[in-house]
Amino acid sequence: MGVGIGLPEFGRIFAPYPLYFMMFLLFFSFLRINFLQAFQEARKRAFVLFILCLFKLCVIPAGLFFMAQVLWPEYAVPVLLLSGISTGVVAPFISGLVQASTLLVLVMVVVSSLIAPFSLPALVSLLAGQTIEIPFLMMVRTLGMVIFLPAGAAILLRNLYPSLSERLERFQFPASLLTFACINLGVFAKYSSFFLETPVVVAETILVVFVLSVIYHTVGFLVTWRMKSEDRLAGAISFAYMNNVLVVAFSSHFFGPLSPTLAALYMLPFFTMIVPARIVGQRMK
Repeated sequence: MGVGIGLPEFGRIFAPYPLYFMMFLLFFSFLRINFLQAFQEARKRAFVLFILCLFKLCVIPAGLFFMAQVLWPEYAVPVLLLSGISTGVVAPFISGLVQASTLLVLVMVVVSSLIAPFSLPALVSLLAGQTIEIPFLMMVRTLGMVIFLPAGAAILLRNLYPSLSERLERFQFPASLLTFACINLGVFAKYSSFFLETPVVVAETILVVFVLSVIYHTVGFLVTWRMKSEDRLAGAISFAYMNNVLVVAFSSHFFGPLSPTLAALYMLPFFTMIVPARIVGQRMK
């Protein structure tokens, strides 16, 4: 992020490719997911998943959009994009840190990833269609390409060449880290002047992302209130740990600088909120 802002000429080398880098990142993440196991679990817990997906992909993003329109209108669309994206591929790992139901979170990753390419463009068109002019089908096609192609490639590789898949998994972390760096270089170089000229807006955005993280965690706990503690924690993790990097790549392709900035700065609560979530999880035990 810093290099992209401070050395924009270097970062602009990567500017045309964030979506393709995101496809590569998701491919490595999907390699670790057993889709068959996820679908079998989805059949067993269909009602719970329906409720979680309804809130994750519809209720929360729509509610926060209207709230932002009243309190801070310029953040309405960025908040909608961040809130309406699928549960993040790193969420199952984080669920293990806070002693949540990892399998439920894993299923949320798969199911929400299949729905989000259709639900998010629909929400954007329905709620913000009067203020932005982006074709619905173009958004669906872009999100579908970024999510479905890596998922399909990962499934084929796991089934046809399992030994190669296992070897690639060993390089997931360094490859993912490098890819994320390239995404940030391209995105933040594009909006370098925005960061340097509007430091107050950046500070405001940091405040917004922490407030959003608290809301996501809280709603996740409340929606799963009558369930066992592992599932309540899973609800919070599924809502609060989304594919914000995908929003960075996607929104920089279609929207102004505030949307990718909000999604990128969400990395701050993405990691720091693990500590209070873990404390809550231990007390619930």
